[in-house]
Amino acid sequence: MELELRFFATFREAVGEKERTETFEDDAAVGDVLAALEAEYEGLEGQLLEEDESGRAIRPQLSVLKNGRDVTHMAGPETPLEDGDRLSVFPPVAGG
Repeated sequence: MELELRFFATFREAVGEKERTETFEDDAAVGDVLAALEAEYEGLEGQLLEEDESGRAIRPQLSVLKNGRDVTHMAGPETPLEDGDRLSVFPPVAGG
């Protein structure tokens, strides 16, 4: 399946572009895509996923949106993806 991937702030710098289309296995979930991105881009290594008591988890304060909806309100890293979905990845935001 083809996914549209969108990156923001420091993640955009790590990837070198704002948007890209990539092909993944038909049964890929959000966590699979994030793991593939960590493996592909040195600047993303260890920035997207972590291990917790239940297994693989999206790092705290990270926002990952599937077609505009936060995946933490779905199935987190196990959120299924479909051909043509848009996955947006935002780094933590700090400020006052």
